[in-house]
Amino acid sequence: MKNKYLAWSVILAFLCVSSCATVPSVPEEHQGAAKGAAVGAAAGAVLGAVMGGDAKSAVVGGLIGGLVGGVIGHYYTDQKKTGPDTAKKHNYDPAKGPLLKIEEASVIPQTVSPGDTLEMKMTYAVLTPGEEAQMEITEKREIRLNDELVGNPEVKVSRKGGTYASSVPLTLPASAKKGLYVVVSTIQSETLSDTIQTAFTVR
Repeated sequence: MKNKYLAWSVILAFLCVSSCATVPSVPEEHQGAAKGAAVGAAAGAVLGAVMGGDAKSAVVGGLIGGLVGGVIGHYYTDQKKTGPDTAKKHNYDPAKGPLLKIEEASVIPQTVSPGDTLEMKMTYAVLTPGEEAQMEITEKREIRLNDELVGNPEVKVSRKGGTYASSVPLTLPASAKKGLYVVVSTIQSETLSDTIQTAFTVR
């Protein structure tokens, strides 16, 4: 609770000195193992308000260039499969060490207009030799337009074995440039990483 009020105090203080900041309203907790962070974008910076007391679930990073003035919304994640079910799907051998693998990623919808909201989704598998062992993971999403970085939200989480689906909403600014935006999604632990590429078009 203390983290929550501290984060909102930082946001309110920033708003007093920056007229371009946009802080979204905080929605109710998403069903499942949801971890939320209300995030505003201002001059390329993102301010995260920790909801639920888990500082590692705060979205960090920013929106720069053609996406300045947009808003990164409420991050959430759900566990889709248990560790044993995930191990069975991937024919996992604990003797080979931990596994970290992106199963799929998408941007919904794939075609949007300036001012619209889209969701950057990713589903990935986490497996460790110890069934209850936790793996520290960083989820990264780099957004590029004409090979220029225009956004890089990321979140740090702890995961035990299982399959997880996560989503980061993005509301485009009214001034968003038209074109094909490439989203490079990465999951990374201390020793492992996996990357997948998706895209959306602003018309």
